[in-house]
Amino acid sequence: MRHSLIRKSEALDPTPIYAVNEASVDSVVGQLGLAAGNWVSRHGYKGEPGRTLVVPAAEGSQVAVLYGTDEVGLSSTFALGSLVTALPSGDYVFETPLPDIELGLLGFALSSYRFNRYRKSGGDLPRLVVPDDVDLERLYTVLDGVELARDLINTPANDLGPEELAAAITKLFEEHGGKGEVIVGEDLLERGFPMVHAVGRASANAPRLADFTWGDEKAPKVTLVGKGVIFDTGGLDIKPASAMTLMKKDMGGAANVLGLASMIMAAKLPVRLRVIVPCVENAISGNAFRPGDVLPSRKGLTVEIGNTDAEGRLVLADALALADEETPDLLIDMATLTGAARVALGPDLPPFYTEDDELAEEVAILSEASADPLWRLPLWQPYMKYLDSKIADINHINTSGVGFAGSITAALFLSRFVENTTAWVHFDIYGWTPIDKPGKPSGGEAQGIRCLFDLISEKYSS
Repeated sequence: MRHSLIRKSEALDPTPIYAVNEASVDSVVGQLGLAAGNWVSRHGYKGEPGRTLVVPAAEGSQVAVLYGTDEVGLSSTFALGSLVTALPSGDYVFETPLPDIELGLLGFALSSYRFNRYRKSGGDLPRLVVPDDVDLERLYTVLDGVELARDLINTPANDLGPEELAAAITKLFEEHGGKGEVIVGEDLLERGFPMVHAVGRASANAPRLADFTWGDEKAPKVTLVGKGVIFDTGGLDIKPASAMTLMKKDMGGAANVLGLASMIMAAKLPVRLRVIVPCVENAISGNAFRPGDVLPSRKGLTVEIGNTDAEGRLVLADALALADEETPDLLIDMATLTGAARVALGPDLPPFYTEDDELAEEVAILSEASADPLWRLPLWQPYMKYLDSKIADINHINTSGVGFAGSITAALFLSRFVENTTAWVHFDIYGWTPIDKPGKPSGGEAQGIRCLFDLISEKYSS
């Protein structure tokens, strides 16, 4: 994606683009000459928002591009993304200024993403010249993080198992001078991660937990925890086939955490970063964990299993308990956790949960500013009783018989494993774009991490 944005010095005879609207189109076309005017008239072009037209320019065989905006600017935040498919390959430069140009360029680059691991590329895409006053290196940092997250989610489980996911984490941190360890198989029991082991033990691919750090140990501690369930059959509470189709994306929380970690390390933010990812496959075999089992946890709480298809919160609970032991300054977890979140808010608007009102306000403000939509939902304590168990400290699903508030009760369950850290925020993401739109090609998606990169940058860079 970064290759879709270039400086003017790199451009090869760039084609000019003129932003027009219904009020300005006639004036702009008049400057381009009679041939352009005839072409615009023949195509009935009026500068409608988002509509593109290639026209002959004044000099010989040259062409120009008209791009429709509304009266105040771009028709939508990532509207420039539509140019990726509207224009032939080549270099282009805007000759008229645009508002929110950085978000516009970001939308163009995000639309240039292609996952070509298993098929040939569709050919070269257009490139857009970046104005001199735009921080291109920061844009590259963001784009690289988004691309990493999308690539990981789009990779199927036969090529991205627990071992490969842990290897991707190891590689990322080694590239930036970080360090850590991967705890594998039976060692999880000895090291105090019984629920990670229980969820992943039925797979031929051994469960593991990756724990890596980077940065100055004296700097503010920022810890990221990601759900790394590389495929979710549902376990013994097996999913129907239709519900398994997208389960390669169940490690979307881990993928997004790694994308965010990539941004933080590439930008060399002044924090001590820690990333914890349980990497498991929720499979079925004779030793799979069962509904009704009672599992110990790292926290010491006993957990009754209400449904093996709610495995993500179990592995996150052990990981969050580990993270909470050192009381980081900021603790973030991300997970493709519940279908209930999608029922409530749809695929494009992930909910987040925190008891820290100041942190929630910061997330909300930066979410809007970065066009990275997020919506706060409450950790509604009266619903905690829905997690009551008659034989264990807690059940991990709603046992009340009232089948509501699935995302909230999942967040409440996780909250029982974070007691020291006050600045904790949980994101229940979808990690997938079902329908192509500007800035968001269909497939694996990064959600919330551009906002969080801005948050961490602003919070700690000063």
